[in-house]
Amino acid sequence: MNKLLALAVSGICAAFLQGCGGGARGDPSPNDTVAPPPNEQWTLVPAAEVGMDGAMLQRAINSLPAPGEHLLASMLVLRHGKPVVEQYWSGYTKDSLHDMRSATKSITSLMVGIAIDKGMLAGVDQPISTHLAAGYAGAPALGHNITLKHLLTMSSGLACNDKDDNSPGQEDKMYRSRDWVQFFLNLPALTAPGGRPSYCTGGVVALGRVISEASKRKVPDFADAFLFGPLQVAGARWADFDEQRQTDTGGHLRLRPRDMAKIGQLVLQKGKWNGVQLVSESWIAQSTGDQTLWANGDGYGYLWWRQPYPYKERMLDVHFANGNGGQLIFVVPELDLVAVFTGENYNSSQAAQGRELLRQFIIPSVL
Repeated sequence: MNKLLALAVSGICAAFLQGCGGGARGDPSPNDTVAPPPNEQWTLVPAAEVGMDGAMLQRAINSLPAPGEHLLASMLVLRHGKPVVEQYWSGYTKDSLHDMRSATKSITSLMVGIAIDKGMLAGVDQPISTHLAAGYAGAPALGHNITLKHLLTMSSGLACNDKDDNSPGQEDKMYRSRDWVQFFLNLPALTAPGGRPSYCTGGVVALGRVISEASKRKVPDFADAFLFGPLQVAGARWADFDEQRQTDTGGHLRLRPRDMAKIGQLVLQKGKWNGVQLVSESWIAQSTGDQTLWANGDGYGYLWWRQPYPYKERMLDVHFANGNGGQLIFVVPELDLVAVFTGENYNSSQAAQGRELLRQFIIPSVL
């Protein structure tokens, strides 16, 4: 196992609910499993070996209500690249796939970075029309000079707000259409691109089409070739749309929690895995750095959330992937820590359980 980076998150549900990713597609099942990759190395070590308080980590587990009430499915904690905690509930196992919901968006960000690194995309200031005009000639949004950066920061200016049922671009309306990219590109403009962000899954789906057009590959093939293959991710399953012609890069990717931890590890190691730079260090810095600010003060990079988190007498810089129901990949570089949670607390304040466990027990357990 590579050296894993730690994610920590502070605050309560505001950012969590903003990063939800709704839709009922692909609810999880403990029976949805895959075979682990060959020669998988995953051995739990004593907490003391990595400078953590094992009793406090056990308190995190003991603090939860009875299984079936807390609705967490998994909790993984790793420090210095070594697994310290691996806990599953409600029939889930190490080989259970879990719907990541909007935590998928952070993986889409990594793929955009890879495409830029390889020269398939010119950079974040490239207009999306460069790669979408051929397939969507005359689409209204293509005339507004929307760039990749605007989609990565959810600041396209289009009438798309997943948290507002009355918004023309609200995601549940998109799911009822055949071609979600067409749906997004047909939305009217409310403001010029680059203004205040508005949470919009449709824009991240359009990024998936950009990646596919630029690379001349289907999204799952691109991911397998440049990201999941090198990470030895086991049996990733993407959702699709447009009569299975296109891939949902805004949500609903299914991964094992161990493989979610590999994503956190990759980010912790600044894009490097087993000595190979899969994603450039500069992209990791940009995508997890401050790019925009939500109205409630939450920070946002390129489809990665940011919040400070308390530790002793200081605040830690934390970035994380966040999906409805409690799907979380936390990365806390200063503590060399990664924490992963999956769950079934959809559209519920209980989805903050993972965040609270991180705040109350996991971060303080670092000696």
